[in-house]
Amino acid sequence: MVLSAEDAAQLELVTQARAGSVDAFEALYRMHSGAVYLLCLRLAGGMESDATELLQDVFVRAWRGLTKFRGDSAFGSWLHRLAVNSMLQQARSEKRRTARVLPMADTESIGAASLDSDPDSRMDLENAIAGLPHGARVAFVLHEIEGFQHQEIAAQLGVAVGTVKSQVHRARKLLISALNK
Repeated sequence: MVLSAEDAAQLELVTQARAGSVDAFEALYRMHSGAVYLLCLRLAGGMESDATELLQDVFVRAWRGLTKFRGDSAFGSWLHRLAVNSMLQQARSEKRRTARVLPMADTESIGAASLDSDPDSRMDLENAIAGLPHGARVAFVLHEIEGFQHQEIAAQLGVAVGTVKSQVHRARKLLISALNK
């Protein structure tokens, strides 16, 4: 495998960070935090505080798990995977916590946001994505924005490929409806 100069430089920073160099890890953070934050923001449905918390979690996990990074993919791809896994773990934890509190009839509303929350403001694509139900939003962001294949998303989420396809389809329909209002 031939590495680009940028990938080789990042791999060197990873090697230095593994050896305990905080400066090297800080350089990796500066290189990737913007893109990872945008992914976190989309996965968090536009909630900045949740995205910031998720971003912090991703980089804490990255620091602790540097030895697990094998270099098979780009460091940024590995960080994206950590972000998705962190979000999924938080969602599972939240779902378990919420399930203990809400009656079973209310489970449809878990993670769902209202598309009509501010009718006076002009809805843009990011707001429309943020308004999607949790499952549809995650599937849509991972497929349409991050470029993951249906099979990869299904493996990450632990669901059937058909479920991912239906969630992406549902998200598209909801987005079209929301943006045509």
